[in-house]
Amino acid sequence: MEKKPLFQKWKTGLGKTRTGLLARLFASKDGINEAFYEELEEALILADAGATVTERLLDELQTAIKEQKISDRAGARKALAGLIAKAVTTRKPFSADTGAAVLLIVGVNGVGKTTSIGKLANSYREQGRKVMLAAADTFRAAAAEQLGEWAKRAEVAMVRHNEGADPAAVVFDAIASYKAKGCNLLLCDTAGRLHNKANLMNELGKIRRVIARELPDIPCETLLVLDAVTGQNAVAQARAFAEVCQLDGVILTKLDGTAKGGVVISICESLHVPVRFVGVGEAIDDLQPFNAELFAEALLASDGE
Repeated sequence: MEKKPLFQKWKTGLGKTRTGLLARLFASKDGINEAFYEELEEALILADAGATVTERLLDELQTAIKEQKISDRAGARKALAGLIAKAVTTRKPFSADTGAAVLLIVGVNGVGKTTSIGKLANSYREQGRKVMLAAADTFRAAAAEQLGEWAKRAEVAMVRHNEGADPAAVVFDAIASYKAKGCNLLLCDTAGRLHNKANLMNELGKIRRVIARELPDIPCETLLVLDAVTGQNAVAQARAFAEVCQLDGVILTKLDGTAKGGVVISICESLHVPVRFVGVGEAIDDLQPFNAELFAEALLASDGE
């Protein structure tokens, strides 16, 4: 997809965050004064960038404005976009982009976990990957049925057991099918029972051991699905999951439905975990690989761009 249409998709998705203070701030013809910094601080905090992150960004912006002799708000916006892009950029490669991989998808119920897996399956299948789904959320009623509908829609294979089955056994059988069908991407759904951390830790640990034993040469990453609408609560949720398992990345859903798009910055800064995908719409192709520059540009874009 070309950058222009993709930028418009991101800009539309971040529309609720841009409206109000942030949009008015950079649309104003006023100069860079104390009121500008105060309003910018308020706008970033309201967007759920977090107080610590906001303070650091403002300090760095003030330094950049002095060093580059920036005198107007258009220049300040460009400088801030660069600082935000830097803050959310990761240099850690993503295994699924470079070859065969297993992605273990975790997250509490209601955040869009199953939908995200379906959209990922569809996206990777369209890229020519051979995808296998493992319906390892055997705790929630109808979880496998919901994932099965997405498997049909995305035209990918899926392995499931009956409700209440051992999730690790589902993954074991899915790996056997993965090998038999010559697949190169395994997406594993898991139960979202954060309230019982001991059970979840044991369950995820057992699944990881099965994957390591059966696919010793295939990288496995754990991606946490978070709902952007919950803002700083999503950051707290991520910290709780980090206590239970190693997190390799984040999928942030419903970014288009919230004024709290700044939470992306907070997640990257406070957790040191890269955002890998974001949901910027309801359509099957609206789960987009995260792009730091597009995010920063779209977050601060004016309606005329």
